[in-house]
Amino acid sequence: MARGIARAVSLGGRATAGWCSYRRVTVAVCLGNLVAALLVLRSLTAPASFAPTAPSRAEVVQYTEEQIRRVQESIRIRREAEPVELVRAVKKLRKIFAREKKRRKELPLVLKQKVSYDIVRRLHDLGDNGSLTEQREVVESWRVEKLKDIKVASSQNQTNMDLSSEETKMLKQALEFNWHTLMEDIGLWIPEEVTHTIHDDKPENEPEEEEIVAGPPLPPQCNAELHTDYDGAAVRWGLTHHKESAADCCQACLDQAKNAKPGELKCNIWVYCPSEFGCYSPDKYEHKHQECWLKQADHPKLNFKDKYSESYRDVHPNAPVIVPWMSGVTSA
Repeated sequence: MARGIARAVSLGGRATAGWCSYRRVTVAVCLGNLVAALLVLRSLTAPASFAPTAPSRAEVVQYTEEQIRRVQESIRIRREAEPVELVRAVKKLRKIFAREKKRRKELPLVLKQKVSYDIVRRLHDLGDNGSLTEQREVVESWRVEKLKDIKVASSQNQTNMDLSSEETKMLKQALEFNWHTLMEDIGLWIPEEVTHTIHDDKPENEPEEEEIVAGPPLPPQCNAELHTDYDGAAVRWGLTHHKESAADCCQACLDQAKNAKPGELKCNIWVYCPSEFGCYSPDKYEHKHQECWLKQADHPKLNFKDKYSESYRDVHPNAPVIVPWMSGVTSA
């Protein structure tokens, strides 16, 4: 009896150990996790029973008569503010553009090449010396002749360019209604010739406007002359002798002549640079604004007056047209 019980116990232990293997435990854990995940997913996707109910339509839309009147007034104002005339004009333009697009047919590339070659041949016959007006006349005469040729040969459905009936019709329409567009398509552009005419509206007897010189007015004994450069022996070099104005430069010449010692040159010519950009001179120095040259000459001679001559500017290409200096010969 005891031996039988022991055997049964040993068999039960082995059965329990076989059922609780690692593989079966792992499968059981995975199944448990799967069930838990399904439960969590269901709880997330299911609608909450405690969510508040949506308000009814009658509770949301509740307007007073005053609010309804204001809404109607707003709708009326928006309708009156619509640009009715502008909308009509845009619709009309769209219809016109649609008709133009429908009427205009794109010329085949071969036909455009024939037209461009024929026009280039006409311009080549004109030569390189032809003016812009003559070039436009040649192109316009070609267009008129081609239209005339098409009308004459319309009964034969063929022109001098060996075109088919359909191509002839398209070319005629392009020459009559879309000529400028055709010129753009073939790359032909002739600029307008601009004629510049200077109109002198100034009365004959009206005096010339005097040029304004910066600084105080010059005394009469300075005998100032604009755009003038006198020659003479240098009494004081202007490279290191600057004055604020032409009047100061002339006064410096008068003071030097008055205070000159015996045997010294007495200034009787002053030359001033009034230009802020400096003044031109054929020497190697750079003459700047407010240079004041004091000179002396028994018989003063002009270096330059008013303008530099064309022959001088040909030899000196850096020379401007107008003489920038101003100077004068003082009187005792």
